[in-house]
Amino acid sequence: MSADAGPAFRGVFPYLVSPLDASGGVREDVLAALVERLIAAGVHGLAPLGSTGEFAYLSNDQRLAVATATIRAAKGRVPVVPGVASTSTADAVAQTRAMVAAGADGILAILEAYFPVGEAGVEAYFTAIAEAAEGLPVVLYTNPNFQRSDLTLPVIDRLSRVPNIRYIKDASSNTGRLLSILNRCGDRIEVFAASAHIPACVMLIGGVGWMAGPACIVPEQSIALYDAARAGDWARAMEVQRSLWRINELFARHSLAACIKAALELQGFDVGDPVAPQVPLDAAARDELAEALGAIGAL
Repeated sequence: MSADAGPAFRGVFPYLVSPLDASGGVREDVLAALVERLIAAGVHGLAPLGSTGEFAYLSNDQRLAVATATIRAAKGRVPVVPGVASTSTADAVAQTRAMVAAGADGILAILEAYFPVGEAGVEAYFTAIAEAAEGLPVVLYTNPNFQRSDLTLPVIDRLSRVPNIRYIKDASSNTGRLLSILNRCGDRIEVFAASAHIPACVMLIGGVGWMAGPACIVPEQSIALYDAARAGDWARAMEVQRSLWRINELFARHSLAACIKAALELQGFDVGDPVAPQVPLDAAARDELAEALGAIGAL
């Protein structure tokens, strides 16, 4: 990384939920309380408007309100990296500019697609976001399970040469693909684990941290995992990882936002239901989640 590229992103970046009231307004007090809880636990950054933040279900006004409330609550103590997502390059650029003006510390760039988009279009979309970010670090986010157009290795390679595209969170669940990215792109781009990966394994191959919804509900345990990996104590890292994996399994089994919102409700945060037409977890799933949280001291 170049010396003028700004502070590096490292560690645990929880994907925040988007707490909304019945009229669709952002529950800023609840979001602020969650931010305080996570910063007190020692997280290294915050990522509103990822998949767990229900970006696909929110209007641009709601997205900006969530990001602004998070930035205000963080008070500069940790970097805030909000998601920008659209089917339109022009709209993604407008969102990016709004996030920069709101005080974001970086941009999590997501491509939505109704029709498949070819490699040239994918590359142009992310390049336009990077240009609009005015030098702020950009994290590429690709999730082939939910998106029509994926980032191929050649496109990732070319995008890694854009100076402020510095990170990627690849939620493909293919850890071998992460190693391919690291081998191909060298030190031009760095990798964060997703909830679909085993974070300890990603950090073993050179990943720099974990960006994921489950970190919202198990921040201390997530940080313990990161700290052990950073220290090279892989026995300890895997001990923590094994205890956390059930949370990842539940997260993968249920609707992402519904799972994390249910867990946060159990922990005392009035974050509300997932945005319709999503539905809350049923009673059996909530009980299973409560049991899993209790088993690791998170409830």
